Amino acid sequence: MSSTIAIIISAVIAFGVTGALGFIIIPWLRKLKFGQTILDIGPSWHKSKQGTPNMGGLMFIIGITVAFVVGVLCFALSGGELESDYASVLVGRDKVLIFATLGLALGCGIVGFSDDFIKIKLKRNEGLSAKQKTLGQLIVTLGFTATLWLSHNTVWYLPFIGTVNFEKNLFTGVVFWLLTIFITYGGVNSVNLTDGIDGLCSSVTATVAVTFIIASGILHFAGLGILAGALLGGVCGFLCWNWNPAKTFMGDTGSLFLGGMVVGLGYAIKCPLLLLPIGIIYVCETMSDIIQIGYFKLTHGKRVFKMAPIHHHFEMCGWKEKKICVVFSSVNALGCALALVLMYFGQK
Repeated sequence: MSSTIAIIISAVIAFGVTGALGFIIIPWLRKLKFGQTILDIGPSWHKSKQGTPNMGGLMFIIGITVAFVVGVLCFALSGGELESDYASVLVGRDKVLIFATLGLALGCGIVGFSDDFIKIKLKRNEGLSAKQKTLGQLIVTLGFTATLWLSHNTVWYLPFIGTVNFEKNLFTGVVFWLLTIFITYGGVNSVNLTDGIDGLCSSVTATVAVTFIIASGILHFAGLGILAGALLGGVCGFLCWNWNPAKTFMGDTGSLFLGGMVVGLGYAIKCPLLLLPIGIIYVCETMSDIIQIGYFKLTHGKRVFKMAPIHHHFEMCGWKEKKICVVFSSVNALGCALALVLMYFGQK
């Protein structure tokens, strides 16, 4: 079986399972009264979404996991290999990268599930405290970083420059740990911030998934393509229920899972720095929040944006949620295209 067929199988299964689970999980969430509580700090018209079933991210978490397992089994049983050379770019890649990515995503999803459960079931609007949430994410991040280190996945490729091996000495080893913790923690939370309006996080992440599928062809890495294909099918299946007006929200359960998946895939291509253009919208969402908070404190009450993160600013400017999703996804697709150009032509 070719890797292309395995990727298609993975995407189709993830789409089908995720979409079908909507008929089961959404009524179940309604029965449990797992409805979203809309805080007063958001746009006033979001109040109409009060009670919409939350934690719908469970749908694509199940769909992506099942699809990946089936895709891998089909490919392996047909005689395919999950790993190969880096096409003269890098060698020694380990399929541990792919399973570490799924582990990171699931770990982050568990932290998000705990947060959502406390918010909804225990009626604590803020969910986990900031310290508890940070601690949970750091534990998962440290586990991911340790997995990379122990499996010797410490070589990064820099387009037009070459490779950097962080195992050379103690100093580079410390740099690897610090950078990986920073990139992972920051990246996961950037994706989380993007989940603020119907369909936004799912549609932006779909462009990211397509990028990693194409990257798997450039790098001849079937495992990467199968997991990215499952991601694409999962978020598209979820969009059937999450597109405005949303029938369910993914909650932190889903957005943190997607954050872990995106960051992990960035490490799977051995070039996490390319996550900057690949996730340019995630970066803009985070920077808008940082700028808003910083400027507010420095000026004692003034704001740069009408509301942050930046998708709310455009809402306040009169943009409809569907328009924001289309424009933001298109912008992110341009960033993804730039990343692929750098990856393809930057090989030395």
